[in-house]
Amino acid sequence: MSFRFRHSICNEVYKGWDFRAACQSIRKAGYTGIEIAPFTLAYDPCTITPAERREYKAIMAGEGLEFVGLHWLMVSPAGLHVTTPDHSLRARSWAHIHDLIDLCADLGPNGVMIFGSPKQRTSTGGLSPQQATAHYVNGLATAGHWAAQRGVTLLIEALPSNDTDVVLSLDEAAHWVAQIGNPAVQTMFDSHNAILETEPHATLVDRHFPLIRHVHVNELDGKHPSRGDYDFKPVLATLAARGYQGWISLEAFDFSFGAETIANESIRHMETQIGALAI
Repeated sequence: MSFRFRHSICNEVYKGWDFRAACQSIRKAGYTGIEIAPFTLAYDPCTITPAERREYKAIMAGEGLEFVGLHWLMVSPAGLHVTTPDHSLRARSWAHIHDLIDLCADLGPNGVMIFGSPKQRTSTGGLSPQQATAHYVNGLATAGHWAAQRGVTLLIEALPSNDTDVVLSLDEAAHWVAQIGNPAVQTMFDSHNAILETEPHATLVDRHFPLIRHVHVNELDGKHPSRGDYDFKPVLATLAARGYQGWISLEAFDFSFGAETIANESIRHMETQIGALAI
């Protein structure tokens, strides 16, 4: 029997949908988890009231979905930047992350926060990439203390060099996780964002498996699984062999196919890839 993976989907595919209707569509497609981009809930997600948080949580549970976590953490409000030399702006930006930790904890237990946000972490204001990275790592170390108290795990997402100049590989992400030394700060794997990695993706996943708490699946060009030729089987086989307990979460960057087509084609394709594994 194939290893039992848990499938979730990032909800920005459903941007503009009523939240309950989106949850119904996601569950109907076969997913059991939902990953939320905070900007889809409110321009300033930290202003979402306690009552609204309880309502979102109840809707997810009522529609048979588990809350997985948050991603695209800094899309809105506009103007935030976590590595800027502007001390006031940097402090305000990290305060936003601390507030999102609270939102994540309020929406469900054991949530993850995928920290990609390339534009808001790239070096700016005359800083070198090394100086910007120091600001990023120091901010994560501080935020990690609050995340640990709230039962949330912050995930450093490695991004390709055409997106940012701060944390460009899974090896580097793992290095900083080790330096921080807090179980509430870990890393994750995203097939699209690993496009410039020089080693096979399965090799990287195997090497850093103890630190990988989440997996995003997508084609290398950002389309959803089935619309390209990425072979997910080596990574999936590695995850299965290592007993991965996290989520396999669809994150598409091309929404032109429509939410329901993306959701359904992706999970069917991933099920086919999993079914082909010799495990």
